[in-house]
Amino acid sequence: MQVILLERVAKLGQMGEVVNVKDGYARNYLLPQGKALRANDSNIKSFETKKAQLEATNLETRKEAEAVGAKLDGQTFVVIRSASDAGALYGSVTPRDAAEAATEAGFTVGRTLVVLDKPIKDLGLHTVSVRLHPEVTVKIQLNVARSVEEAELQASGKSIAELAAEAEAEAEFEIAELFDEMGAAASDE
Repeated sequence: MQVILLERVAKLGQMGEVVNVKDGYARNYLLPQGKALRANDSNIKSFETKKAQLEATNLETRKEAEAVGAKLDGQTFVVIRSASDAGALYGSVTPRDAAEAATEAGFTVGRTLVVLDKPIKDLGLHTVSVRLHPEVTVKIQLNVARSVEEAELQASGKSIAELAAEAEAEAEFEIAELFDEMGAAASDE
């Protein structure tokens, strides 16, 4: 099916282009979302008359998105989740979780704007894309931790694996000291 794009669509085309897409993609996504019109004579004429208005609206929304993006870019948000001792989450962090964390911090971010490249299934710092406008994408960082204190440690640069290794080494040292003291006490008798 041929459609006229009413806005820039990633991996498809720019505003005003007539492109061929599969019927289901057009019927189920592009047309209902208002991203395209069927490419027939009346719609092409209608688009040509509205083109200047659409471009002005697009420019205005892009400027607003760039202003919000300038504030949002590089921000770090803490997401608290339960996890195993090895750092694997019981579940995963979803786009909804990222959007809620940003909203709690005072930014208006919908879950549909958050783009996860891969599922977040472990503790640590993760970089996530937020597509504010078809032409404006910013990166935020999610600090996934079991507690606020752990999030602060991760933010300072220590990973959960390093912290666990330090705790284990400290415990082994204390046990070795205890056995050394017991051995010294036994040899004194």
